[in-house]
Amino acid sequence: MSGSDLGLRRRRALWRATHRGTKELDFLLGRFATQTLDGMDAAEIAVLERLIDTPDPEIEQSFFRGQSLGAPDLDELMARLRRFHGLSEAG
Repeated sequence: MSGSDLGLRRRRALWRATHRGTKELDFLLGRFATQTLDGMDAAEIAVLERLIDTPDPEIEQSFFRGQSLGAPDLDELMARLRRFHGLSEAG
């Protein structure tokens, strides 16, 4: 994947992370994306894109209660998101 393609995916993921529809998740995902997207490779961006596509109630349960999203890569990204916002690993 070329650098310009990766840059486009980063910009698109950032926009989507900050425009989900609920202010709370826009804030949580948007702040994380703003700070971490530049260091993500294509595979990590793909996982973030899948998280962004996850329904709000599932993200909320995972973020606030530590519930699994059903995929190890999504759970690891959620653990990073929780740590980023100062929450412990366990719910």
